[in-house]
Amino acid sequence: MLELLALPAGAGEDARAPLVFVHGAYVGAWCWAEHFLPWFAGRGHPVCALSLRGHGESAGRERLHEFGLADFADDLAAAVRGLDRPPVLIGHSMGALVVQKFLERGGAAQAAALFCPVPPFGILASSFSLALTRPALFAEMNALAFGGRASRAALQEALFAGPLEAERLERYFARMQPESRRAILDMSGWGLPQTWRTARPDTVVIGAERDVLISPALAQTTAQLLGADYLSLPGLGHAVMLETGWRSAAEALAGWLAARES
Repeated sequence: MLELLALPAGAGEDARAPLVFVHGAYVGAWCWAEHFLPWFAGRGHPVCALSLRGHGESAGRERLHEFGLADFADDLAAAVRGLDRPPVLIGHSMGALVVQKFLERGGAAQAAALFCPVPPFGILASSFSLALTRPALFAEMNALAFGGRASRAALQEALFAGPLEAERLERYFARMQPESRRAILDMSGWGLPQTWRTARPDTVVIGAERDVLISPALAQTTAQLLGADYLSLPGLGHAVMLETGWRSAAEALAGWLAARES
């Protein structure tokens, strides 16, 4: 059973393209529910965020480490199956690779938006960069990847551009979870999407200026490799949908969507 958090288009709004949101590593659909789902529903989009198997309230937590990117792409296919038309897919970090894997496997989308995406060539470049520039943070994130627990300070540094209120940081920290070791191996090179076989709907890559996990340079490289538009979010860190300045990320996506619809 997949957890799906969905909202219809706001009352009185003209129905616009359905949006399906795909979370990144260590979280679930909840990361989109706080701000993005109600904000976009209020602007006429039917919206849905799924928790990939083993994440959030979806089934499979006890088998989490068996699941890879192809399994997650199957989850995305299940989430969009009931829609009356192809959606716009929005993937964050690892979720951007899930979107690409879905497209590689023949999935249909009218457009795609990739926030702070793991590049098509995987996480090794970003991991080496983090190890060189922030070795203490790299050590904590590496421990997290292999079943450990990162500190609140590491969560703050990895995901956000600046200090976060203690209550919000504690709430997010409590909801973080382990990530699939199989998925991490896939992102390291074993199961990456084959971009030359991937369908190419209209695509935008949106990087965050102060992202320490996926640098703006890597985000721009992803855009170039995918032939995508590129937008930059000044002053934001990796977790753009939870940042204090989340609205600028939502508005950037909304502006791109409006431009392609006009």
